[in-house]
Formats: sequence, C-alpha cells, structure tokens
Amino acid sequence: MTPSELLLEGVELMLFGIGSVFVFLVLLIVCIRLMSAVIGRFHSAPIAQPASNGPAATEADADLLAAIQTAIHQHRARRG
Repeated sequence: MTPSELLLEGVELMLFGIGSVFVFLVLLIVCIRLMSAVIGRFHSAPIAQPASNGPAATEADADLLAAIQTAIHQHRARRG
C-alpha cells in the first residue's frame, strides 16, 4: 500500500469513528429527554413543603444554638 492509500484509509476510519460517536451521543440525548418526559407525565408527586416554623422549631433552634455555643466554648478552652 502506498502512503497516500494508508492516509486515506486512516481518514476514512477517523470519520467513521467520529460519526458513530456523534450518532450515539444524539441517541443518548434523545433517550434521556424521552425518559424525562415520560417520568414527568406519570410521576406527579407533590413537592414536599418545608416544615412550619411553629413552637417546636424555635425550641429546636434554641437547643441547637446552645449546643453550638457550648462546642465553641469547649474548643476555645482546649486551645488555650
């Protein structure tokens, strides 16, 4: 085989590889969008709402704040 024939064969193989990867990626994108549409249509669960800020939430916040302050105080006491 001559060098020009080898070069043409290499370019042909490169184009075939690039084309097959491009087709695969396009099919992958189409499948992902199709699955997203199907899931969106059949799975219509309500979005969970955050917990209300009632008395229990403020009590938990106060306990959390106290625990954080205690941890900071202990850390600073150990450091010197």
